[in-house]
Amino acid sequence: MGLVDFIKKQFIDVIEWTESTDGVLAWRYPFEDREIQNGAMLVVRESQMALFVNEGKVADLFGPGTHKLTTQTLPLLTNLKNWDKLFASPFKSDVYFFSTRQQLDLRWGTSQPITLRDKDFGAVRVRAFGNYAVRMADPRKFHTEVSGTREAYTVADLDGQLRGLLLQHLSDAVAQSGIPFLDLAANQIEFAKALTEAVAPSFEALGLKIEGLTVQNVSLPEELQKILDQKIGMGMVGQNMGQFVQYQAAQALPVIAAASGQGGGGVAGDAAGLGAGLALGQVMAQSIQQGMQSATAATGAAPAGIKPDEIMATIEKLADLKAKGILTEDEFSAKKAELLKKLV
Repeated sequence: MGLVDFIKKQFIDVIEWTESTDGVLAWRYPFEDREIQNGAMLVVRESQMALFVNEGKVADLFGPGTHKLTTQTLPLLTNLKNWDKLFASPFKSDVYFFSTRQQLDLRWGTSQPITLRDKDFGAVRVRAFGNYAVRMADPRKFHTEVSGTREAYTVADLDGQLRGLLLQHLSDAVAQSGIPFLDLAANQIEFAKALTEAVAPSFEALGLKIEGLTVQNVSLPEELQKILDQKIGMGMVGQNMGQFVQYQAAQALPVIAAASGQGGGGVAGDAAGLGAGLALGQVMAQSIQQGMQSATAATGAAPAGIKPDEIMATIEKLADLKAKGILTEDEFSAKKAELLKKLV
């Protein structure tokens, strides 16, 4: 080995990182057996920071720019190495580069529905997902708390931990925002802001900053969504329960025809299925209309001479409406109490 090759192997004149791989948060400069020469240049590009670590102890931190390494530019390292004057010989130290640019389009979401308190429904099980960005904010803290002496630390290494922190603070964010579930979809920006504020301290504890969080979707599990759709449909129909039940019966015609074995029987089969569906709709409509009329009468002035049997029959019909999910427990209890007063 020639003298020039020996010198190139032993001494480092320029220390830099070109970030050839995406998603790297921290990267250790590969010194091998080489040493840093007095007056060597440290090149830190925009969106980077460099940290000197001596025997496990964090020393000097450098921002973007070209830095000449001397005892003046390395005061903490000079103190750790007990240099009392300009050093003339090469020295060894670990140098870690950190990427401070935004790491974009990181995904978060609920693998299972999360139960949340809600103003309208008391409690709901919610699914939600979106994306966010994260950047390095405190390299010293990230080095001591997360990356340590690893040669490289990537966003992928942190993905599970960061998503877990977001989901952990999801219920807190909903509670702090004060937004009912029915309004969450229309207030996703406010929801995202509340979630960012709730999770920010946990990210800061790792030396990171969360940015650009979005909530792309908030939804209920399928079985709860069906109940909500029915409640919304009833609200749109209002007091005309007969029309609502007939509409539901019409929607169920294909299922009724198939269940009765008439689905594939041509015109006769279709007619039979249609007749069954209309008959079912009429029976349900009449039953519910009678119950609602009785409930309406019970809330107003009771007609003269109302019989106890009629009051009990009305309560039974209201109980049936509650069982079908048309009346809530509170609505049923209120109507029942009013009717029982008529027996006194």
